[in-house]
Amino acid sequence: MKTSRSFRLDLGPRSYDIDIGGGLLEGVGQRLQPLLPGAQVAIVSNTTVAPLYLPTVTASLEAQGLVTLPIILADGELYKNWISLNKIFDALIAARCERSTTLLALGGGVVGDMTGFAAAAYLRGIAFAQLPTTLLSQVDASVGGKTGINHPLGKNLIGAFYQPKWVGMDLNTLKTLPKREFLAGVAEVIKYGMLGDAVLFQLLEQRLEDFLALDTDLTSDIIYTCCAIKAAVVAQDEREAGKRALLNLGHTFAHAIESLAGYDGRFLHGEAVAIGLLMAADLSWRMDLCSKESLQRVRQLLLRAALPIQAPRFSIQEYLEALSHDKKVQEGQIRFVLLRDIGHASVEKEIPKRLLEQTLEENMV
Repeated sequence: MKTSRSFRLDLGPRSYDIDIGGGLLEGVGQRLQPLLPGAQVAIVSNTTVAPLYLPTVTASLEAQGLVTLPIILADGELYKNWISLNKIFDALIAARCERSTTLLALGGGVVGDMTGFAAAAYLRGIAFAQLPTTLLSQVDASVGGKTGINHPLGKNLIGAFYQPKWVGMDLNTLKTLPKREFLAGVAEVIKYGMLGDAVLFQLLEQRLEDFLALDTDLTSDIIYTCCAIKAAVVAQDEREAGKRALLNLGHTFAHAIESLAGYDGRFLHGEAVAIGLLMAADLSWRMDLCSKESLQRVRQLLLRAALPIQAPRFSIQEYLEALSHDKKVQEGQIRFVLLRDIGHASVEKEIPKRLLEQTLEENMV
């Protein structure tokens, strides 16, 4: 493997490093200790990831004289809620954790989002860091400071913008990731190619099988590219007042799918994003924003990655109601991130209802 790669997300006083490489978990204590305000680190993980990596992380932290507190949550999007969040708070309060305590997220996007939100709220704000262990969390969820939990009426509607002190991505964790989870992350990688990097999209078309086989250097390059794209956008628009909304390509549809399905495990987040990407491309084509060729390229790449491309069947009205709870709604108007061409997207608010309904109907099972 290439040596560890690092770059800095530039947010002034909230800037932080993002490190990418193999074997980072073994050295997390040495890397993290200088950044911490105190000696206590509460490690938030879940029942799937903790048995695999918690002992390594704990040993590395304690070797640097740090005191650790494990907080283990149930695994799954279904548990990204107030109940799980309160379990974090309960553990912190019971251990008499102070403002000098640091929260460390060890897991995928659900763990990272909840840990960040807990850090933003506990004692009105304590430090936290990220150790993302899934492809989806490495290329997307762990970078940029979006934290939160789901609500029965909509995904990620409750949360805060809160930046970590550091993000460390150990690529070795991808080797223990179930194939379905890895493919869900591939959907987010495809998203980056669609919205801002035609070269990345073409690379995926040419070498998708190598990526799925975890070719070491290719995987490192792709994750670095995705993180660099996101970091550049976040540095310009930290709180999603403008350009950062582009990173939600496919997510308006995806969040509606997840909400209607009740976060019941039928669709992983990345799988819902895959469907959302195709629906966004379909709507873009119907609105004459992108070519039929671009739509077909998106469809074929998603199919080659063995990702779902059809949404579960609910009524059009149910979908419209779910879409209306999206965070990008302004003055009651749904905004969509749509495709102009491979590598170029834009936020659109003038969406003909007839075409939106056609897209929904044509892309349901």
